Amino acid sequence: MEILKKMKFGIRAITLVVCAGAAVLSTQTMASNDSFKLRLATVEGDKSSPIGKSMELWADLIKEKSGGRIKTNIYYQGELGSQQEMFDQLVKGNIDMMITWPQTSYDQRLGINNLPYLVLDWENALKAYGKDGWLRKAIDPIYNEVGLKYFGPYPEGFGGIATKDVQASTIEEARGIKIRSQTFFPLPQTVNALGYQAIPIDWNEVYTSLQTGVVDGDGSNVIYWDYEYFGDLLTHYTHTKHNFSAAALIMSQESWGKLDEEDRRIIESAAEVVITKQFENGRAEEEKWIAKAQEGGMKYIDLQGTQLNDLVSRVREEIWPQAEKSFGPEVMETIRTNALLPQ
Repeated sequence: MEILKKMKFGIRAITLVVCAGAAVLSTQTMASNDSFKLRLATVEGDKSSPIGKSMELWADLIKEKSGGRIKTNIYYQGELGSQQEMFDQLVKGNIDMMITWPQTSYDQRLGINNLPYLVLDWENALKAYGKDGWLRKAIDPIYNEVGLKYFGPYPEGFGGIATKDVQASTIEEARGIKIRSQTFFPLPQTVNALGYQAIPIDWNEVYTSLQTGVVDGDGSNVIYWDYEYFGDLLTHYTHTKHNFSAAALIMSQESWGKLDEEDRRIIESAAEVVITKQFENGRAEEEKWIAKAQEGGMKYIDLQGTQLNDLVSRVREEIWPQAEKSFGPEVMETIRTNALLPQ
């Protein structure tokens, strides 16, 4: 008899029928009286991180709303692979759900979320990303085309540049400083436009790269990540505010399609609770970690006024035309119509 070496249990009912000489798998769509487990994962964040706690909340709510039928296995901080590997597995349905930053390898338009200076303050960001916001409406159908169910954003705050023993407040001062960037468009291009030398590196390699001098700092993260994970190495945080960091609560359409309406409502309503809570707490969380980093000895440089406006104008001028080639003129027209101008 052939030995079945590996069997993935996602959200389908699986029956193993042992015959004389064969093992046969039969599958069927889950009904709302069936019990099953989901896989929920993230690339960044351990169990104690804000994202880790939000994943636990999502899983707990799903369990509660389903009366214990639906349980969730949670995988933290890249336990299932690199950023790209996990996103690939999500699209395929091997991972059911994630809180993550989308990879642009499937559709460059997913990079809209990372366009520099897309929004300029918290009020503007929450309005754009809100349930009826213009940006959320623009993003939703793109996820669907890629094969993902988009529940909504997970706003963390505005990104900056964290560095070790050096600091720059202008494009000219940044020349020659090597900064780690996320690997997907347009974040490396944006770090370059800010004057730094961008070096794309996956999250799980950042600490070693900082230790060994491969890079002089980390770019585009909110201060929480740079202080909490690399605070023993990084000395300065320059708040360029060039990107609004908003991960996404997403689910594989492969997995979503196998659920009945009742279980879809359970998972989606649980996601909405997580999103609402993060909208309410995100700004205070950002301010808390700015204060905590300063108390811990990190020098915080808050760019404002003319310095910030100069970066907004120069970086938009360089990156937005590049983005139009990837996103298309219709998407960029929507962005230009709704984006605030620097004061």
